[in-house]
Amino acid sequence: MLDPILQILVNNGYIDEEGAADLQDLAKTEAKSVRQLVIDQEIVTEDDLLGCMAANEDTEAIDLGSMTIETEVTEAIPASTARMYNVFPVAADDMSVTLATFDLVDPRISDEMLFTLSKEVRFVFAREKDVMDRIAQYYGDSNDSVADMIKSLGEGMSDEEAMGANSDDIASIESAANSSAIIRFVNLVLYQGVVDRASDIHIEPFENDFKIRYRVDGALYEMKAPDVKMAPAIISRIKILSNLNISERRIPQDGRIALTVAGKPVDLRVSCLPTAHGESVVMRILDQSATSLDLENVGLPEDVYEQITMDVEKPNGIFIVTGTTGSGKTTTLYSILRRINQIDTKLLTAEEPVEYNVDGIVQVPIDPKVGNTFAKVLRAFLRQDPDVMMIGEIRDLETAEIAIQAALTGHFVFSTLHTNDAAGAVTRFVDMNVAPYLLSSTLEGVLGQRLVRTCCRECRQAYEPDDETLERIEMTRDQIGGRPFYYGAGCKVCNGTGYKGRKAVVEYLRISNPLRELINTRAPTLILREKARELGMRTMREHGIQSILDGYTTVDEVLRYT
Repeated sequence: MLDPILQILVNNGYIDEEGAADLQDLAKTEAKSVRQLVIDQEIVTEDDLLGCMAANEDTEAIDLGSMTIETEVTEAIPASTARMYNVFPVAADDMSVTLATFDLVDPRISDEMLFTLSKEVRFVFAREKDVMDRIAQYYGDSNDSVADMIKSLGEGMSDEEAMGANSDDIASIESAANSSAIIRFVNLVLYQGVVDRASDIHIEPFENDFKIRYRVDGALYEMKAPDVKMAPAIISRIKILSNLNISERRIPQDGRIALTVAGKPVDLRVSCLPTAHGESVVMRILDQSATSLDLENVGLPEDVYEQITMDVEKPNGIFIVTGTTGSGKTTTLYSILRRINQIDTKLLTAEEPVEYNVDGIVQVPIDPKVGNTFAKVLRAFLRQDPDVMMIGEIRDLETAEIAIQAALTGHFVFSTLHTNDAAGAVTRFVDMNVAPYLLSSTLEGVLGQRLVRTCCRECRQAYEPDDETLERIEMTRDQIGGRPFYYGAGCKVCNGTGYKGRKAVVEYLRISNPLRELINTRAPTLILREKARELGMRTMREHGIQSILDGYTTVDEVLRYT
């Protein structure tokens, strides 16, 4: 099914059906919106596109940049609504509000705004820059909107409504969760998480307190939260969005939310856990537009990049990515799969759950509740005539044996393991009772990785390290050659943390004949690591130190993660 914007362009003769289908595939590949892609590709100018969309929606395109907007009009919608949906009010009265936007509006979002604003909503189209400039001009800093929203949340719900979410009456729970104040607040929480590039949102009720925290670049930051009495209604709202049972609070539940935030499609994995003081909710944000699945952008050192690109072209074998939870293993694996995803290669993946949707790759979600285990799916894979298989994680002997069997019968297998370093992956296989001779004959390479936070480029400052700092990273002044170290002083761009973004520090254990001989003798991790270093492997700590010298990160980050 074609994207609505592409269908409008087909109807107006700008492209044909075949070209539209190609553009839709390209938008997925480049993780861009279709709207942005057709403008970038010069298929149509922004003004012509706005005219086409306006005609299709039976409305008009306006020049927002030249309009004067009265303050009373801007007060017609909350700041959180303007930011969440990228809309700006251009006219308003007691019964209706006219909103300028630069993209087609999903009917569900239109219905939600109609409910939360309690007014008839009409849309007109304007240039993206004009809409975003006006939102920034009239609605100020996002921190102000959080405080305003919490204040209005307290005023927008009575104690009886809030406490209704604590009762066993499903109608009362649903009524509290569907109040316009709660809907707007939950939307703000999701919006803030996406624009702050959070990987997870934690919502945690305690006896006398209620916390909302975002995990950004691996560290948790707290957001100002409303009164604890609001927690049940907020959590129930999230459960409704996730299609979970709001009356069930005794057992863990998992769900998903798919929505558009600030013009970007976002997928959230939701986990609800019963605690002593209510349900704790964690939402994993999967914003595919924020993730580049190009191997060149993973941040591999040039020598490691060249070795990996050669090794994954082999006809059979096993390639492992190892690291802690949240260290980017899946992203790296998908970047490699994207590279080898050709028309003449059949790729199958088994994941729990599927995190990235990639055209040309057959992806199977693992669901033990219905008997769809890794082992069962992998056995089925071998009957599907694959060339390449990706296993989300090798957890036990049964999965490991199937992976080895696949490699021995002419398939290339990718997977992940939870170990501290690359050499530890070999020991982990042996601990699972995998025969060393089978492992040594199939394993081709192990990539160990961690993610360290990078210094904020806006507030980065150079300094000369003291002797104690050099001693901590086991370096001498001669080795650093007079190069400065850096730290982030903290600014508005990085929310005062001094860090913005993350980069991988890696080590690549390439399985050569000397290492195969050591694997066959069940050599311990330390011996394997030292032999690999002798053969040219650079450890994660060494790559981390190079990242310090190159000005990417700090001493504290490298010592914390390597």
